Amino acid sequence: MFPESFVENWINRIVPKRAVVLDPFCGRGTSPFQALLMGRRAIGCDVNPVAYCVTRAKTNAPPSSAVKRRITLLARAYEPPNVNEQRRHLPEFFEYAFHKDTLSELLYLRSELRWRFSDTDCMIAALVLGALHGECDKSRAYFSNQMPRTISPKPAYAVRFWRERGLTAPRREVFVLLRQRVDFRYASGVPPERGIVFLEDMRELPRVLTGIKESIRFVITSPPYFDVTSFEEDQWLRLWFLGYEPNPTYRKVCRDDRHSSPTRYWNMICDFWRVLGRVLDRKAHIVMRLGAKDQSPEQLARCLLATSSFCGRRVAAVGDYEVSSIRRRQTDAFRPGSQGCLVEVDLHFQMT
Repeated sequence: MFPESFVENWINRIVPKRAVVLDPFCGRGTSPFQALLMGRRAIGCDVNPVAYCVTRAKTNAPPSSAVKRRITLLARAYEPPNVNEQRRHLPEFFEYAFHKDTLSELLYLRSELRWRFSDTDCMIAALVLGALHGECDKSRAYFSNQMPRTISPKPAYAVRFWRERGLTAPRREVFVLLRQRVDFRYASGVPPERGIVFLEDMRELPRVLTGIKESIRFVITSPPYFDVTSFEEDQWLRLWFLGYEPNPTYRKVCRDDRHSSPTRYWNMICDFWRVLGRVLDRKAHIVMRLGAKDQSPEQLARCLLATSSFCGRRVAAVGDYEVSSIRRRQTDAFRPGSQGCLVEVDLHFQMT
């Protein structure tokens, strides 16, 4: 995940108070959230509904009292027979992944929460997404059978994993756990200001930002890494909770998911630069963290600098690129031996 320390460091270095920080690939909202915590303003954009839901919840948190009141009302209105038919029509994976009573409560919330339109429902949906699956052998904070907390496993592999080990899904009381999650989430407070978050392809930023009057001169972002992960596939279970299909999908939600062709990937990055050329003010700063599988840091830095010519304005690298190693991934415990991105490259540009 994009670390808070990375964003904090760059904000301290280049972003003055009250300035706007834009992240066109906001993911779980680290850049917008950290910017708000540090007294800056924030705009986030992501095409993945999971990313949008989590980022919006972080940057537009309603009062905790409103969230708890909504959870109480939902719990009082819950009637198990209303969702039993839905539960019977789900794939086999769900029978093993969740206790039947837990799954019924999740199905009810899935149908009731208006996360696209209500800040309160968005917060509850984000809390569900955070607890939807995880390491139940180490914590009672997750709703699922034993799973990675970061990615959703392939259904056939997961069912085989659970069967071979005799693992059954624990009973979790969803409404009780959600109230606990509210207390934990709000314990450290929320940002004093609200952010702006768009559920859009980053190519649409020139259109959706037309109503934004503030000057945008700072971008801190991490575009999708080249041939490393498919967010749509890896987050399929969380996407299901938000109303999508009950199985992994590919390129139905996001057209830029896991490019394995260098040409297509760098064309996407060229589009990104074109967008920045249209939406950023003069003397803008762009900070990027980028990674790839089977490409050297030198190759990544060289290609990124070459694609910057497509923004239509002069762009210069500020200093040399920095390289950081990626620590052991949590998913290794569930998918031992899998290979992913091993290094990341940080680059700082300034646009005239």
